Amino acid sequence: MTLALSQTRLRTPRRQVALLLVSMLATPLGLQAQSSDSTRPNPRLPKVLLIATGGTIAGVQDAPGSLGSYRAGTLTAEQIIASVPELSKHAQIETEQFSNVPSTSITPAQWLALSKRIEKVLKDRDDLAGVVVTHGTDRLEETAFFLYLTVRSDKPVIVVGSQRPATGISPDGPINLLAAVRTAASPQAKGKGVMVVMDDRILSAREVRKIYQRTGGFSGGEMGMLGVVGGNGPDFLFAPTRRHGEDSEFDMRKVDSLPRVELAFSYPGGTGPRFEGQPAGVAVATNGMTRAESELFTALRRAGVVVVTVFAYGDNMSAARDPDAPRTEPRTAAPGDSTRSDSTRAPQPPPAPPMVTAQHLTPAKARILLMVALTRTKDPVEIQRYFLRY
Repeated sequence: MTLALSQTRLRTPRRQVALLLVSMLATPLGLQAQSSDSTRPNPRLPKVLLIATGGTIAGVQDAPGSLGSYRAGTLTAEQIIASVPELSKHAQIETEQFSNVPSTSITPAQWLALSKRIEKVLKDRDDLAGVVVTHGTDRLEETAFFLYLTVRSDKPVIVVGSQRPATGISPDGPINLLAAVRTAASPQAKGKGVMVVMDDRILSAREVRKIYQRTGGFSGGEMGMLGVVGGNGPDFLFAPTRRHGEDSEFDMRKVDSLPRVELAFSYPGGTGPRFEGQPAGVAVATNGMTRAESELFTALRRAGVVVVTVFAYGDNMSAARDPDAPRTEPRTAAPGDSTRSDSTRAPQPPPAPPMVTAQHLTPAKARILLMVALTRTKDPVEIQRYFLRY
């Protein structure tokens, strides 16, 4: 009998096994959720909208239960929900399929559409406690930060993903999703902005970053850990202090596309990047520019390109200059001062507009904030104010 079963497995194509498992995830558990009193949605529970975008959390292997490769963005929102019947004990879940792609396929145009959709549904639906967005982890932190800047609501928006596919050995998606829904449904989450919930950690979207490709691979750094999700639900210990949510100045409703902003890296011997066409802005990851790089970015600033400098690892502690702070008057040369020779000095070009300095942001997030700021102004002085506030 054992031999016969083994031979049957060998004759079954791997893809058919995967599809069978997907069907099991979608149908029996879904029927169980509908037929069992213990998992039937409770109308007294908070309502949470789940918006699915794809990613590993919706991924399926050709050889389920193995360590092999998988196809991200395969399961639908309904199938993901059906695979975690415990969700119905904590919230009434509604679903919406925004996309079903690997997160590397998510573009700024999709950030914009997703932000508009979330802001509108939270404004129109007083009965919604919050929104959960399922997302691939490769670009999760960037989507989350864009939403943090642009979704003007005090209701929680939770972005969640997984490092292992749904059909993998010990998938982390179900427990991450359960923690995310519990957080979105919690009154404590109100006013905390967009958050990422992974591995029972509640992380601010401003500070979160993916540091490695294993479970436990998301970190809030020194300042982004807001709380944890335990047996009694979310427990918040801290709150974000930078402007976000309903206090955001960034109204995306009439924005059709985001300005082009490039990301550049400074390095020893570097001469600076070359672009096809002129971008609206550049975020430069640098610990100190070479002379050639400095000259290039000065020329770009004179040409109207807004340049933001950001520490390469995102943890810059140096103070950015506040445009509104009192300034020290420049020294005036005394008559006969040898340092001044207006008659012999060659004409100097006008000073370039100032660089903008980013603090406590990764280069990718500095780029995103610059993109959003450029929808309101091209003045680097005003953009510096945004970088100090957000």
